[in-house]
Amino acid sequence: MRGKIASKVRATTRALCRQLADLRFADPVTHVYNPLEYARRPHNAYIRSYADDLKRVIFLGMNPGPFGMAQTGIPFGDVAAVRDWLGIEEPVGRPASEHPKRPVRGFDCPRSEVSGSRLWGAIAAHYGRPEKFFESRFITNYCPLVFIESSGRNRTPDKLPAIEREPLFSCCDAYLRRLVEIFKAEWVIGIGAFAEQRAREALAKREVRIGRILHPSPANPRANNDWSGSARAELEALGLCGRRGAA
Repeated sequence: MRGKIASKVRATTRALCRQLADLRFADPVTHVYNPLEYARRPHNAYIRSYADDLKRVIFLGMNPGPFGMAQTGIPFGDVAAVRDWLGIEEPVGRPASEHPKRPVRGFDCPRSEVSGSRLWGAIAAHYGRPEKFFESRFITNYCPLVFIESSGRNRTPDKLPAIEREPLFSCCDAYLRRLVEIFKAEWVIGIGAFAEQRAREALAKREVRIGRILHPSPANPRANNDWSGSARAELEALGLCGRRGAA
């Protein structure tokens, strides 16, 4: 039985990649990265290590950050957190078309992903060991693609035009539903308002509870004032976090 759940997650992820490969995006998006492809090795290590059990709670992000999952293949994948706490460090390839202002350096990326550092740091402070957190929880992104404009600016999925957004969301909705089914999840917690909204729409006819915590992005002023404390309070209100620790 060992490896069966992780194998299903891996197969579902590969199916999503095949579907996304057929989608096309126009200006102002000039480059699209899929770290599930070029950073497949660390992502598979993440699934192999931490996705091989049923999960009560799925934490859902929006899409990869340029210095996080875009580099390491791990959701909210700040290099130091992935390497030093999750214990994952694997070779990372390059996107087929790379923006000169957004190079992929994998685990050699010198910049920290603040959102990932905050998220994984809070989890590490509360649970101590990753195995403890992943006993009944998992973190994934709603959309695995990175959208980059000609200037190098990141474009989030919600800012895409409807003609591009709708087929993308259809693929990502189906992926989320399949993960909930595989893990037999009882909860999906959106990390930020966008992820919560997508979870509510994708899972409207499923018996799964939906909640939200504040997104840890430094672009969110509220997140810059004790983000871990805010997230802890939100999870406590949902009955998903004890009084000790952060997230």
